[in-house]
Amino acid sequence: MKMLRSVLLVALFAIPFSSSALAQQYQILRAEYGADNRWADVTQQLKRIASSNSTFRMGNSTFGVDPAPGVVKTLRILARRSSGGGNRTFEYREGSTVDGAQFTGWSGGDWGNGGGGNYGQYRIIRAEYGADNRWADVTQQLRRIASSDDTFRMGNSTFGIDPAPGVVKTLRILAQRPGEGNRTFEYREGSTVDGSQFTGWRGGDWGNGDWNNDNQRGDLRIIQAYYGIGNQNVNVTRQLQSQIRNGILSLIVSNDSMGVGDPVPGTRKEVTVVYQYRGRERRTTVQENNTLNLPE
Repeated sequence: MKMLRSVLLVALFAIPFSSSALAQQYQILRAEYGADNRWADVTQQLKRIASSNSTFRMGNSTFGVDPAPGVVKTLRILARRSSGGGNRTFEYREGSTVDGAQFTGWSGGDWGNGGGGNYGQYRIIRAEYGADNRWADVTQQLRRIASSDDTFRMGNSTFGIDPAPGVVKTLRILAQRPGEGNRTFEYREGSTVDGSQFTGWRGGDWGNGDWNNDNQRGDLRIIQAYYGIGNQNVNVTRQLQSQIRNGILSLIVSNDSMGVGDPVPGTRKEVTVVYQYRGRERRTTVQENNTLNLPE
């Protein structure tokens, strides 16, 4: 009986100790919110929330962004075990409660800055900025910014262009993780971009790929394409990319072939295409109802 009491006492004291040992054993590396292949980096937003809330109920209003409208989204938190046991991804379905007790430095914001492990595992392929069907390629502008800033607040003045006046725009970064498919990171105008999750961020060792490699064949690559007249035009880059067949693009320029409505009704429009072929960048302009043949 005496031995049984001793065992029970040991067990009672061991329970709270074990709970304490299990709590706060993961350090957060990155947080993203979305669904399918539409994800927004919310590391900075989560850090602000964590500074004043040990638990919170999570949804679109929490982060101020809806990367996948009409779809139930998930918060993913990539964390590293403090004891060196590798990384783990925690997932919280939209509307559920997030408890920060298991993460080290939760309220102090002592996380989300890389710290080794697999942080910085996505390589940037391309970046574009805009809204609806009006997008501008900002890969080169982003590379220049990344060379001197790990994080920055993003807007029209950042890239020196406003492809969709009067509309809240988004920065889309297409990136790839080795052994996996592509993933698109989205940052709403006015939000903070954190480059620590991208490999080679400061060194500019990225941005040399295709936006949609599955639609590219051969040596022809569409860099940028606009359809309209003057400053009234729409971005049709991805529409033209999707029509490349066996390294050749051939079509009659029209509203239908561009995949858009009429951007300037009653006016003869034109498509301007910047493309790369066999390592050389070229530019061509073709008027409506004429044939666009690439490479020339």
